Amino acid sequence: MRAAPVAGGCQAGLGLARGLARAGGGGSRPGPAPEAPRPATGPASAGCWARQVRTRPGPGQVPRSRLVPPRSTRRAVTARSVHGPVLIVRETTMIVAMSRYDPSAFPPFAVTVDLVVLTVRDHALCALLVRRGEPPFQGYWALPGGFVRPDEGLAEAASRELAEETGLRAYSAPGHDAATPGTAGAHLEQLATYGHPQRDPRMRVVSVAYLVLAPDLPTPRAGGDASSARWAPVTELLGKSPADEVPLAFDHGLILADGVERARSKIEYSSLATAFCSPEFTVGELRRVYEAVWGVVLDPRNFHRKVTGTPGFLLPSGGTTTRQGGRPAQLFTAGGATVLNPPMLRPDS
Repeated sequence: MRAAPVAGGCQAGLGLARGLARAGGGGSRPGPAPEAPRPATGPASAGCWARQVRTRPGPGQVPRSRLVPPRSTRRAVTARSVHGPVLIVRETTMIVAMSRYDPSAFPPFAVTVDLVVLTVRDHALCALLVRRGEPPFQGYWALPGGFVRPDEGLAEAASRELAEETGLRAYSAPGHDAATPGTAGAHLEQLATYGHPQRDPRMRVVSVAYLVLAPDLPTPRAGGDASSARWAPVTELLGKSPADEVPLAFDHGLILADGVERARSKIEYSSLATAFCSPEFTVGELRRVYEAVWGVVLDPRNFHRKVTGTPGFLLPSGGTTTRQGGRPAQLFTAGGATVLNPPMLRPDS
């Protein structure tokens, strides 16, 4: 049996743990005096020492070795592990590591949030755009968004930008009420992160995009560095070919396309389509949401049978309405189901 050094040990943290063990405290029995330090014999001698024990093999087993910490170390850690020596050793190691960290060794970059705000207006899927009033891309249409402040998180920044641009409060689940009674709400979820080194000519900027789905909204008002704002049909912004697309600032054309595809695919297997509706809606109004998002025409009878036959998708509210004209139509609210089974498969357009 011979002593072997354990690389990566922390002599300062170990000495602190031994000192606490000798001092006792908290009702614990003081531990015995620590063993005399062993002489350094290897390149890793700066770490803590351990004994290399060779186990006696049993029937059908092979000999193997394992490292066992010194008895004094085991007593210090075991006797007071509940009261803190283990944590103190780790904190000491972290302090030593952080003291070697130099933030100036890494290039700085900014973080922004961009919002893909979608709604259904005049039976068409529309996206919110703002016209930039300052360089870069002055005069170009862009997605609403802005820089993340030093004292806020990503979701907080997205919610703040959403409130500034639309006056909406964000929630994270379809059918969930707004946080404040009488305040309109919108579904908010993180879409993707975009960080190409040349996406912003000012400096290195990483953007975290969020997808926002909301019922029919009024005409937006421009704010911040935007000179104007408008709702634009998605079919006009995302043409069948790149030559037909409306050029947007930065890489917002890519972000918009990703957001639209996320919405189109997600309403197949989730109740997310109800986020485009008012709290109470008819099956016909929900069908027009699917038609606007998918860009197809659906059979009313088949659609009614599917949505009312899917467990947890819709719940009758007990009321009726004649706002669509004709006979009174039954009103529904979003159910508690988050995954639709069977799913609402998107037909080929």
